[in-house]
Amino acid sequence: MGQHEVTQGQWEKIMDVNPSAFQKGGNYPVENVSWENAREFITKLNSRTGKNYRLPTEAEWEYACRANSPGEYCGGDDLNALVWYRENSGNTTHAVGGKKANAFGLYDMSGNVWEWCADWYDSGYYASSPKDNPQGSDQGWLRVLRGGNYFRFPRYCCAVSRGNYSPGSRYNFVGFRLALPVQQQ
Repeated sequence: MGQHEVTQGQWEKIMDVNPSAFQKGGNYPVENVSWENAREFITKLNSRTGKNYRLPTEAEWEYACRANSPGEYCGGDDLNALVWYRENSGNTTHAVGGKKANAFGLYDMSGNVWEWCADWYDSGYYASSPKDNPQGSDQGWLRVLRGGNYFRFPRYCCAVSRGNYSPGSRYNFVGFRLALPVQQQ
């Protein structure tokens, strides 16, 4: 799992443009990208690197967020130490890695920007999904978002919070994080 969200600098190296509404620089999360834009970025990145980066499944995202640790947010219960959210963000994104990492060394999994996941959104999927490594619904019209964002209340930034938008939606509070199979790291 990527240590942080894909940054504007990483996006510009692959895509040659910066779609972000908050054009603040290379270490800020890229935002204002759709699920489809994220897939296009990943296709180009894989072509350049010969690797097989992808969006994480929702289950992978939550496992990485929780990092075998208890806590309401990704990394524990200390909201202000872990999360850029409505009350401390100044209504804008922040450079990645500015808050405390979780036990796996991952930053900003709660707050800053919502993160696209590979899955189709299905509100009832987990009631009947496999217990180990569920892959998400194979159909739908909305894609999953996880992690909350800089202008949301804390309850939307907690580890269990789920969001969804259509795959073509672009918002200044939505970005993504990369996953890479272990054998390719």
